[in-house]
Amino acid sequence: MFNAKQILIKYWGHTNFRPMQEEIIQSVLATKDTLALLPTGGGKSVCFQIPCLMQDGICIVISPLISLMKDQVEHLKSKGIKSVAITSGMSKNEVDVALGNCIYGNYKFLYLSPERLQNKMVQERIRQMNVNLITVDEAHCISEWGYDFRPSYLHIAEIREVIPDVPILALTATATADIIDDIQDKLLFSEKHLLQSSFVRENLSYVVINTENKKPKLVKILNHFKSSAIVYVGSRKETKEITQLLRTHNISSDYYHAGLDMDIRNQKQEKWTHNEIRVMVATNAFGMGIDKDNVRIVVHLSTPTSLESYFQEAGRAGRDGTLAYAILLTNKSDRIDLSRFILSQFPTVQEIRDCYQKIADYFHIAVDTAEGESFEFDINDFCERYNLKIYKTYNILKYLEKEEFIKLTDSIHSPSKLHFIVDNTELYRFQVANVHYDSFIKLLLRSYSGLFENYVTINEQTLSSRFNSPPDQILDLLEKLQQLEILKYLPRTNAPKLVFTKNRAEASTLRISEEILEKRKELKKQKMESIIAYAENSTICRTQQLLEYFGEENNYKCGKCDVCVERNKLEISDLEFEKIKKYLQNILSEKAMISSEIINTITDVREEKVLKVLQWLLDNGKIKLTENKYSWIV
Repeated sequence: MFNAKQILIKYWGHTNFRPMQEEIIQSVLATKDTLALLPTGGGKSVCFQIPCLMQDGICIVISPLISLMKDQVEHLKSKGIKSVAITSGMSKNEVDVALGNCIYGNYKFLYLSPERLQNKMVQERIRQMNVNLITVDEAHCISEWGYDFRPSYLHIAEIREVIPDVPILALTATATADIIDDIQDKLLFSEKHLLQSSFVRENLSYVVINTENKKPKLVKILNHFKSSAIVYVGSRKETKEITQLLRTHNISSDYYHAGLDMDIRNQKQEKWTHNEIRVMVATNAFGMGIDKDNVRIVVHLSTPTSLESYFQEAGRAGRDGTLAYAILLTNKSDRIDLSRFILSQFPTVQEIRDCYQKIADYFHIAVDTAEGESFEFDINDFCERYNLKIYKTYNILKYLEKEEFIKLTDSIHSPSKLHFIVDNTELYRFQVANVHYDSFIKLLLRSYSGLFENYVTINEQTLSSRFNSPPDQILDLLEKLQQLEILKYLPRTNAPKLVFTKNRAEASTLRISEEILEKRKELKKQKMESIIAYAENSTICRTQQLLEYFGEENNYKCGKCDVCVERNKLEISDLEFEKIKKYLQNILSEKAMISSEIINTITDVREEKVLKVLQWLLDNGKIKLTENKYSWIV
């Protein structure tokens, strides 16, 4: 069996681990429940992949994102490592085959959504597996008071009753102190064990620019930094508008949001990843799982709703370790816009009940039925039919999801798949007895490998070309072979789904807590205040502000953020600056003074240094000047 370093070299081609990776791997090998905090780009996947490959058995990876699961499975397969993802786009039969392979097929990684983990059949099959590790990715989703709470995460710990002696590795890039405790409590850690890399990104320069003219400023920035970039905006509509703006200035760009067809999203991401497009303009749906190391700049045209999401999104710049920039464009109206946005996320109890009733009417669902059933759901058609506003409806649906009445999926592209359900011998007998199917079956076997073992993605258009027959005839042949129980054929789908996670209830009896609604709203407000404070604070190093928010005790000053760069121009040490600033705060909070009074009061510091700090505080809005008198702004 290879050791950790040998596996790192063999499969990843790296000779050294990144900070904290080796400690996390050793903790997992020692079968300790472990919470690992690694910043975006810190190499979280290696922390569970290597210890799994060092041991017999399979690792179960719980992840909320289908696209991320698929990407990681494809990446592992490309290295010759057997892996499979069970996603919401798969049929019951596909799931059954995949789970069977995990029990008997020497697979090393099984990727699951937390919803799938709740399925009793899935749990029973997991009980038969030789599981060496449970990995919970994006573990902050388990905390109801975190910035990305997903109720399905609350049920993950139930798997510990099924496989009680298997350690858990929980991974996240962002978590405050209370969330750190919450994660470990909710996952039933045998004892608390945190391994945390510093939140310091030494190569990242955080910059906040206050401007009333964001669009011209964005164009200027992107013309200055002629490198791969991400521009985050606040709405799907803005992604198109800003892309058009950039294109009119000859800046190579494209847009991305969750409402696009999955195929189109993948194509856009591929082009950006391979540098065919320089700038991706996107909502926060873009970025999770991206491993592009030459992004030199991430610009936020709209202020995010929390410092957690900002830190994660900004952290997609500079993953190669060289200097990169995270720029937040802001102005006074951002506070108002953000406040309105957050308040709009919280509907009334009656609005929630009314929407739930309309969903039941839309799908013709009777009371006490439909648990576990999924329905193709077009939110535009739904809102048009009942004359509802899309954004408010979407937030009601997200609330119903948080309370586990329903489950939503984004538009999911599930390509056509095929699986022979007879063995080689039986298939041969069928071909001899049914000669008119023989040539088509031979074409399938020549075109695709692994058809007896698992479901394999196929392309009907390709088969049509190779068989020299119209697509309709190919579909007819596949459907007939399915009717004859020779194979299972799953046609492609491309639609969002709404799943009833519980039997439909009477809308009037829905248990909705106004107290919890109010508490969530208050938490959102607090997170909003934190990021507004970050944007408005121009006297403390940006990295220091982030470290303080995430509870990291570190006096580190980055020296490269906008605050530090301006401070460095003063040619005053940090110690002197803080000393003079404290003097000025104390005396100018008491009463307003003219400059000569200030100089006469502060006698143990050179006059030019006091004047430099005074001017700096005035420029950065910490003091004001009225009728030649300076006063501290409370």
